[in-house]
Amino acid sequence: MTAAPPPSAPRSRPLRRASARHVAGAYGLLVLTALLVVVFSLALPHTFPTRDTLDSVLSTQSIPAVLALAAMVPVVTGSFDLSLGYGLGLAHVMVLRLVVDAAWPWPWACLAVIAGGGVVGVLNGVVVEFGRIDSFIATLGTGSMLYAVTGWVTGGGRIVPGPAGLPAGFTDLYDSTLLGLPLPAFYVLALAVVLWVLLERLPLGRFLYVIGANPRAAELVGIPTRRYTVDAFAASGLIVGFAGVLLAAQQQIGNPSVGLDYLLPAFVGALLGSTAIRPGRPNAFGTLVAVAVLAVGLTGIGQLGAAFWTVPLFYGGTLLLAVGLAGYSARRLRTGAGAAHDAPATAPGPPTAASGGGTAGTAP
Repeated sequence: MTAAPPPSAPRSRPLRRASARHVAGAYGLLVLTALLVVVFSLALPHTFPTRDTLDSVLSTQSIPAVLALAAMVPVVTGSFDLSLGYGLGLAHVMVLRLVVDAAWPWPWACLAVIAGGGVVGVLNGVVVEFGRIDSFIATLGTGSMLYAVTGWVTGGGRIVPGPAGLPAGFTDLYDSTLLGLPLPAFYVLALAVVLWVLLERLPLGRFLYVIGANPRAAELVGIPTRRYTVDAFAASGLIVGFAGVLLAAQQQIGNPSVGLDYLLPAFVGALLGSTAIRPGRPNAFGTLVAVAVLAVGLTGIGQLGAAFWTVPLFYGGTLLLAVGLAGYSARRLRTGAGAAHDAPATAPGPPTAASGGGTAGTAP
């Protein structure tokens, strides 16, 4: 008499399908990046697949990548920081003002500006959480105030260094290379690793993800939602301050309006990144993959000789796609579509603040 198959056999095929869908969702953007590289390399064999293109992408996209990581942190908690572009503009002119006009040593000027970015982030968090103002409105208001401060600092004009230029150590922050690659690329990688550890491997990250998924549930299990949300905005502000330092080292001229150009790319990277690596939740490495897709696409479009208006068209269309995909991934996560792949062997107990647990689908 033939033994009956084990009860788990009929379910093996659906489990394999669920696993395949999970892999496709997690690494689809990586595949898209590789396809774009192949397509542009075939279309532009003499210009695109070159070392100069690689160096240009790693260098010019470092600041958008840093700012995208800054935008990602509040998004983890379900908030948005629209003051990023204004803060970037103020940070980069303040560095040059301190170095050029106040004759500060450039390391102290950089540290002061980064610390100032953290203060601005705390202000944003306090206004959002304790003022109970929607993050869109609150950060748009504080961003407008930052823009006013930028105009006051610069008098509406540019900050231009003297004949001696800027200190070599300061400009080397952006212009140097390491292992034959632009140094800013290593800043981005180091920042992504730090954020990955904080969000994916420490209780702090679990708390932030629970707050973003269900603030009421986070309060019920004892997570201080206000404090952690303010911390997220503070971390974002520190990163924006660092991005301002890099922008000043790159531009070497203080332009009061330059920061606004980086706002849309930052949010495109942050939102599109929530559909990669860990679909349905903002994450550092997914943000890097999203920035890579944007960088490859824009570089290829530029080398094909596309008109100037294709850049905002590309960003706008990608933003709409990113928001749609991010919402779809989040809904799949909430409804348990990925449970076959991510579910633990045994059901977890009730989440507690001490254990750093979260709701289903939110803990890494």
